Amino acid sequence: MNYLLIIKFIGAMFQFEGLFMLIPFTVGLIYHETQAKYLLLMAAVAFVIGSLLRLIQPKSKKFHSKEGFVVTAFSWIVMSVMGAMPFWISGEINSFTDAVFETASGFTTTGASILVDLEAMCKCMLFWRSFTHWIGGMGVLVFMLIFLKSSADEMNLMRAESPGPSVDKLVPKVRTTAFILYAIYTGITAISIIAFIAAGMPVFDSFCIGFGAAGTGGFGVKADSCASYSPLCQVLITISMFLFGVNFKIYFLIIIKKFKEILKCEEVLWYTIIYIVASTLVAVNIFTEIGAVGESVRASCFQVASIMTTTGFATHDFNLWSSLPKAILVLIMFTGACAGSTGGGIKVSRWILYLKQIKREVAKYTHPRSVKKIRLDGEVVDENTIRSANVYLMAYAAVFIVSMLVICIDGYDLITCFTSVAATLNNIGPGLEVVGPIGNYAGYSILSKWVFVFDMIAGRLELFPVLIMFAPQTWKRK
Repeated sequence: MNYLLIIKFIGAMFQFEGLFMLIPFTVGLIYHETQAKYLLLMAAVAFVIGSLLRLIQPKSKKFHSKEGFVVTAFSWIVMSVMGAMPFWISGEINSFTDAVFETASGFTTTGASILVDLEAMCKCMLFWRSFTHWIGGMGVLVFMLIFLKSSADEMNLMRAESPGPSVDKLVPKVRTTAFILYAIYTGITAISIIAFIAAGMPVFDSFCIGFGAAGTGGFGVKADSCASYSPLCQVLITISMFLFGVNFKIYFLIIIKKFKEILKCEEVLWYTIIYIVASTLVAVNIFTEIGAVGESVRASCFQVASIMTTTGFATHDFNLWSSLPKAILVLIMFTGACAGSTGGGIKVSRWILYLKQIKREVAKYTHPRSVKKIRLDGEVVDENTIRSANVYLMAYAAVFIVSMLVICIDGYDLITCFTSVAATLNNIGPGLEVVGPIGNYAGYSILSKWVFVFDMIAGRLELFPVLIMFAPQTWKRK
């Protein structure tokens, strides 16, 4: 284990986080808020700590897969703790545990909250809260790779932080791939924010909602999430959420005009089909409750996009809907968005692989001697990728079960406990009952909140970068 190189990378993360805090500090200056000084203070502290850690000169700059996983997990944990400090020391969030919960929820783009009176918070802190979504959406280490000059194996860092059963470079160089991803990410974010402003949404709200839609987070700036925005704004938010749930490779293929390659992408096709089918079923079932076709369709499309992309915004209290639409929403919690997007969940590509494996096993019973390869997007999927997807599902189930057993200690009903774990592990935010769209996680015990923090970070990093930290062999020196 190359400890010194890990510490040096964490130092770089501190520096970047310090620089990021200057943006909400500027917002505080614009609105003449005294709480902005805490953002400046913690920005300075983070940058100084990071600069001191960057002075370390490791003998070897080689990064193996193990170091990539460890530095990624540590960076996200430390980033969440440091990012929580402005909330805590300013008194905007009185409990340290709650501050870490809120910040981890932001960086992991979960959107689960402990805040009861959201609109009482100052704008600079609301901006920092929403900006954490944008920072965490594409991945902070991926962003760092654009600027850091290192001889480390950058692909191990990108692989540890990027979602999906497999991670590929768009171009031969990892740093160039990172730049392209962030250029696309920033461009679509800017277009979304401009569209929200043009539709009549307040400028401050447009930025915060834009960050939430881009990172598929879910932190709003109003107690009713997105319910009070105009129908046009809600439609634009729906489109934005859906687009950020698409594999970013598709946008790169559009840019380089390889349209035939786009047609081969099975995951995006099934992502779209699942979205349309789920939206239609929900719209039909909530029509009798809402009473208008247009509003039923808009509410359904918005909420399905929000849950499937793991964003977590809401325009209606879907807790009040009948059992079938709620069941559909719970099911698509586990579907998730596309690999290579900013969305969470298990991912559509993994479900495609699972279904194709079932089909292959059934075929083997009827034709025992047949040798059939699993293909995705027209290419053969190697057995390592299939094994990785299968192991991921087993690890996911294990973490889910253990988390739920611990959460049940607090005594909430089974639906609340089940959906709260599903909503945090899949980085969605709202669940059902107590943690529904108009509820929050404030009533949970300190132990449960730390379990949720673990689930949010583990879910965002797809489990193994966090789980590997608990393996004794990880820490053995060579």
